[in-house]
Amino acid sequence: MKNNLISGFGAFLCISALAYLNSYDASNLWLIPPFGASMVLVMAVHESPLAHPKNVFFGHIISAFSGVFIYAILGFSFFSVGLGVGLAIFLMMATKTVHPPAGANPIIAILGAKGFGFLMIPVAAGAAFIVLFAIIYNQLMKRKYFTFNDLRQ
Repeated sequence: MKNNLISGFGAFLCISALAYLNSYDASNLWLIPPFGASMVLVMAVHESPLAHPKNVFFGHIISAFSGVFIYAILGFSFFSVGLGVGLAIFLMMATKTVHPPAGANPIIAILGAKGFGFLMIPVAAGAAFIVLFAIIYNQLMKRKYFTFNDLRQ
């Protein structure tokens, strides 16, 4: 029960902060739905390989890039949406950065006709915020998530 409260409270804090940034800066979108699913991983199953910082950060960027790239070439169609998601999965697997919530990013990018700026805000900025938050919060709660010793392995 204690771990459930710690996980839920951490997700509340992080998403609330991103939502605040989203409401404070109307010119930039800081919050996308896949970030909620990322919070499930970094808070509830923080020891899963799918929740590792590199997976969260690069999984989101690679997937968003896939959607933006496919949209730039093919525009919107049923085919481009499927191709964007398929490319994202292929690239995440090839780079060993699989992060399931990021699989929604190509759909958002293609349906929303997003350009390459989408990769920076909200995707890279939001994913970096989530990773930094998860490292600090889980460390404060004395839960294993990530340490800099993990980089040496």
